Amino acid sequence: MGVYLNPKNKNFLKSIRSEIYVDKTGLISYTNRCLNTRDEYICVSRPRRFGKSMALEMLAAYYSRGCDSRELFAGFKIESDETFEEYLNKYDVIYLNMQQFLIEAEQGKVTEYLEQEVTEELAEEYGEVFKGRSLKLAPALRKIYAATDRQFVFLVDEWDCVVRERQESEELQKQYLDFLRNLLKDQPYVALAYMTGILPVKKYGLHSALNMFTEFSMTGQDVLEEYTGFTMDEVKELCEQFEMDFEETGSWYDGYTFVRYQHIYNPKSVVEAMRRHRLSSYWTSTETYEALKVYMDMDYDGLRSNIAQMLGGGRILVNTDSFQNDMRNFKTKDDVLTLLIHLGYLAYDARTKETFIPNKEIIGEFENAMSVGGWQEVMRVLKASEKLLEDTINGDTQLVAEALDRAHMEVASMLTYNDENSMACAIGLAYYSARKDYVLIREFPSGKGFADIVFLPLPHTGKPAIIVELKYDKSAETALQQIKNRKYTQALERYSGEIVLVGVDYDKDKADKPHSCVIERGEYDNQH
Repeated sequence: MGVYLNPKNKNFLKSIRSEIYVDKTGLISYTNRCLNTRDEYICVSRPRRFGKSMALEMLAAYYSRGCDSRELFAGFKIESDETFEEYLNKYDVIYLNMQQFLIEAEQGKVTEYLEQEVTEELAEEYGEVFKGRSLKLAPALRKIYAATDRQFVFLVDEWDCVVRERQESEELQKQYLDFLRNLLKDQPYVALAYMTGILPVKKYGLHSALNMFTEFSMTGQDVLEEYTGFTMDEVKELCEQFEMDFEETGSWYDGYTFVRYQHIYNPKSVVEAMRRHRLSSYWTSTETYEALKVYMDMDYDGLRSNIAQMLGGGRILVNTDSFQNDMRNFKTKDDVLTLLIHLGYLAYDARTKETFIPNKEIIGEFENAMSVGGWQEVMRVLKASEKLLEDTINGDTQLVAEALDRAHMEVASMLTYNDENSMACAIGLAYYSARKDYVLIREFPSGKGFADIVFLPLPHTGKPAIIVELKYDKSAETALQQIKNRKYTQALERYSGEIVLVGVDYDKDKADKPHSCVIERGEYDNQH
């Protein structure tokens, strides 16, 4: 056993010995089904710190010859799988961390250095095959297979780091992709190839060297959804174990949406929050906000307007198909939005093809990026939002209307009122600070329709619930009456306490004071 060939199982042992380990061994059941089939090429792309390396260490511990990992998997999900014994420690594993090779290799010689390192280990194990000859990696593996009939499981971590970190060197990228294609595609010695990275592999310009891979990305994890992050049930169990509030935890780290699993939580942040017993920004603190700001400042075809809408709780339609899967070739705002989805700064709903800001942790990162310049108007609205919320709860209709007028003037260049939907985005932005104590829900299913905006208070905040109904060129009274007529309050399940009903109207003909509002406050008990 070595560094690259059949690495020991100590790294997976560290994971399961940690204070928090969430069982994701069910992934092995899927990879076992893919062994030696047309589905044996798997590329899983996720944001940084979403458990990609841990998954590879688990697969290495399971497949590597020379290990005895049976006890490590005792009690976990994979132990009860019918394929568990069949493939346990039965394959030669080649484990490649491409970040390591990129750092250690001489400039432009990543693949040469990789071949040298790995073939040296192969020669130690299979000296009789090499017979003193110096071979490149692919020919060496073919000879080993021909002589021993042994196949290999390839585990490649940070596969895309060459493309991400050497953006300017297209020749190096092409050489690297050609190397991977020659190493893996249609080779008889490959039983499974499992690669992880941040970006998918589908398109890098016109070069499609790795088109044999099935991709699982943040725009479609498909059968691997539950292994992308923590599920709702897993987080509920952790919150109970560590005596943390589940709803508040969700407001910070939930929001990555897929088809089967509508609630996927950031695993890095949840683990840190449980360990420290404190909700804060943990995932975003591992990278400077400057990385996000670079893309926010690209104003492709109204990108800034889209970001402002999402800060206001809105969702944006996005075409993810045009993205070239790199961090350099952008032609439209959809390309930038798709990159932000893959980086984890935005979530994506594949059913509606919409993107949005997933949770409080990510919202804070957008605010940090905006605070350093270029977003002065939006920042003024955000800073005024706390006073607006206070005036709303106090029922001061005049101050609320005036604050909405000012907020609209500040962001008019980015958020133009065309209908009640665009109006809802602007008003959601105006109430930005409410996210500290509330969960903001747009188009909340209530009674006989959908309330425009509902603010559900987080536990222990002592705040009233707020329902906001919007009208465009009608009247604030009409908006308030709709809340009552359609019985929107009946949808506030599990909530008993004060509730604030807010009707807002925008009159485009009143240029000086276009907003008007009415506010009512009362008690609500869902038991009656």
